[in-house]
Amino acid sequence: MKSKPRLGFWQIWNMCFGFLGIQFGFALQNANVSRIFQTLGASMEEIPMLWIAAPLTGLLVQPLVGYLSDRTWTGLGRRRPYFLAGAVLSTLALFVMPNSPTLWFAAGLLWILDASINVSMEPFRAFVGDQLAPKQRPTGYAMQSFFIGVGSVVASLLPFLLAKLGVGNTAGPGEVPDTVRYAFYFGGAVLLLAIGWTVLSTREYSPDELREFDDFQPAANKPVSAETSARNRAQGWPWLIVGAAAAVLVFHYGLDKQLYILCGLIAGYGLALLLSQLFAARSMFASIVRDVHEMPDTMRRLALVQFFSWFALFAMWIYTTSAVTEVHFGSGDPTSAAYNEGANWVGVLFAAYNGFAALAAMLIPWMVRRFGLRVSHLINACLGGVGLLSITVISDPDWLLLSMVGVGFAWASILSLPYALLSDCVEAEKMGVYMGIFNFFIVIPQLVAASLLGFLLKTFFGGHAIEALVIGGVSLIIAGLSVLRVPEPQADMARANQELA
Repeated sequence: MKSKPRLGFWQIWNMCFGFLGIQFGFALQNANVSRIFQTLGASMEEIPMLWIAAPLTGLLVQPLVGYLSDRTWTGLGRRRPYFLAGAVLSTLALFVMPNSPTLWFAAGLLWILDASINVSMEPFRAFVGDQLAPKQRPTGYAMQSFFIGVGSVVASLLPFLLAKLGVGNTAGPGEVPDTVRYAFYFGGAVLLLAIGWTVLSTREYSPDELREFDDFQPAANKPVSAETSARNRAQGWPWLIVGAAAAVLVFHYGLDKQLYILCGLIAGYGLALLLSQLFAARSMFASIVRDVHEMPDTMRRLALVQFFSWFALFAMWIYTTSAVTEVHFGSGDPTSAAYNEGANWVGVLFAAYNGFAALAAMLIPWMVRRFGLRVSHLINACLGGVGLLSITVISDPDWLLLSMVGVGFAWASILSLPYALLSDCVEAEKMGVYMGIFNFFIVIPQLVAASLLGFLLKTFFGGHAIEALVIGGVSLIIAGLSVLRVPEPQADMARANQELA
């Protein structure tokens, strides 16, 4: 057995460059979709429900793409066909989104856009695990975080910069301002070109080559056992019944309709367990369900870290525009100059946290060497929590840039360190499907947030969006503390033992 060759800086740069484009699309989506929805007539209570497309498409698409990409080998490689297909579809969706004539049309396009971005994004995570030796994986994921930061800075700033150049920043009722439309056009082009660069400038190890490396962990690829089938049946019915009963209670007591999302999530998991019995033992669906149950212990513990991290991020993405325009600019009217000025400033704030994330990505490898993966993530997540909480006590919108420093460090860490912790504990032949399953713990908290946040704000906080950022800040701190439950990676343990010797 031989070790994977150590890749140089520019080789890692090229293999991660596509994430610049992926994040361009995500940043435009995160900073502007709530604005587009409000422009097309969405109420504050409807926004979380409309955003359900983003996490739900990830829940459905990423494990399927991961499973398929593990089993793909073409003239273009293993992961790169998915990079390219997702890039083309994402670009088309970005071109059309700001021209949506109605709210339902925009909501449908969000489904298409997010699904397309996910087709490209999930294989990029597995790509780092495929190409890099374990010692270089934190650097690879940090490089992805760097490009995510850089892409997000430019994308988030685009409407603000275009307004400064004289492009129209207001429009009539039901019309998206030109600043947003042109930003989406530019973003679509950047996404396609950046991913195209990675496709053309990198090569991939074939499945046979991967088996020759010393970090290769062969996948069992065994059929679903009778014991597993019996367990799925035993667990599936309770989940299905609880979800259905909860939905009946929501209907009977006339509770917030967004709670149906949570009910459906619970019932859907039970239904998936039961449906797995109807498929062949070696089928894709049955294999994915089995892999969920047999995931490594490290992955199970990381699930809690991911849940609170992405719950916080989703709260920030969907409510920052409403919170800042209402509290710091004094307007909730999407047609007013004050609202659109505030919405553009949110783009600047999102650019700022992504810029700080790019800087943090360069510091994270040093933090990992000094403190280890777990403690580094704890520090960064807590910085993010403090950053979100500080938004509620800062009155001058200019000073909100300071809040974004902490958010940026948390964002860079969330995008890199959990994947570094995960990649060392999964089978090489299942890197793609496990990265897809790991995405469950990104999208499930977003679905829970979409279900609960609107209900919580309306019921307990008078509908004030700023309180969602408080919930997000507390959630990030919990995420940081939860990482202490994750086992130390073997490499870190070996280094610690060597230092003690």
